[in-house]
Amino acid sequence: MNFTLNLNRRREPAATPGGRGEAILNVLPLPVLLIDTDGKVAEANAAAEFFFEMSRPMLKRHQLADLLPFGSPILNLVDEARRREGSMNEYRVDIGSPRLGSERIVDVFVAPAGEGDPHVVLMLQERTIAEKIDRQLTHRGAARSISALGSMLAHEIKNPLSGIRGAAQLLEMSASDDDRRLTRLICDETDRIVKLVDRFEDFADGRPVEREPVNIHAVLEHVKRLAASGFARHIRFIETYDPSLPPVMGNRDQLIQVFLNLVKNAAEAIGPDAVDGEIELTTAFRPGVRITAPGSRERVSLPLEFCVRDNGPGVPDDLIRHLFDPFVTTKQSGSGLGLALVAKIVGDHGGVIECDSLPRRTTFRVLMPMHVARDGRA
Repeated sequence: MNFTLNLNRRREPAATPGGRGEAILNVLPLPVLLIDTDGKVAEANAAAEFFFEMSRPMLKRHQLADLLPFGSPILNLVDEARRREGSMNEYRVDIGSPRLGSERIVDVFVAPAGEGDPHVVLMLQERTIAEKIDRQLTHRGAARSISALGSMLAHEIKNPLSGIRGAAQLLEMSASDDDRRLTRLICDETDRIVKLVDRFEDFADGRPVEREPVNIHAVLEHVKRLAASGFARHIRFIETYDPSLPPVMGNRDQLIQVFLNLVKNAAEAIGPDAVDGEIELTTAFRPGVRITAPGSRERVSLPLEFCVRDNGPGVPDDLIRHLFDPFVTTKQSGSGLGLALVAKIVGDHGGVIECDSLPRRTTFRVLMPMHVARDGRA
């Protein structure tokens, strides 16, 4: 908002080719376009080149309407800002299209370029990028909390449980048939609690994990075979892969665990009775997403994007922001630990996971760094 107000105070065009204005705009990480009275792109910064996947000269050959989906509210917003000679904002605007990709949600800031200047400045802030950083910190904080809790539970609960189970087995030897059902119930419930505690121990395991360059397509193919032969045998799989994708630096077993969990969740969301259930697995190279590594000033690039998308009913709005927190689940019999563990593993690999959910289109998106050789080659 401060950015748009400052633009109103300017008395010269927002960007002058080769001048200081252009240098300032190119430093900004957000796409900025200068729109003339005919709705044509007059100028664009470097972030806009990346966002629209076009060079600056190519962008300047296009109308704004050519870059956005048909009937986009951004076009009306630009006209309104020009008519009122004041700044306009709109939040969570979907500009997804076959060219830009699906689910491109942006916040829009529009303002006149300056007094007496007919141009309008348009700035976009992609919501998913802003939320990735916030969610990443939240997920890692939750993982640290659950790690300490898992270590405590493993020590304080499993030992007495083994004693309870042993005592129930001794009673079972001399119990009547009716009482034997009760002792069996005790054994079954203690076994169930032990399994739950074992899942907590996954969080508490702080040992270094062996990592190597991993072909993510081999991981996804393995996960698909497991799912298609078991819990997702009634679901159609769609694979949209970038065959030129570089390897990810990770642990193959843990990555299988991540995507098997995501695919299982997708299958359960679709349900066992669905006749048109679909799960889409996609991979893509998306340069430009960079985050600051915790405990460091280094900014890490996360260009590898892996998605698991399903056509189930979607995630309730009140749960979407807390979906990766422990004990949060949409299942009646779920423990709420599966996605928390997924977030921990992805975070341990230096990546970010997020969820975008609409009815019949829920996407779990994993962003991870690629393998870099010792000589610095990607």
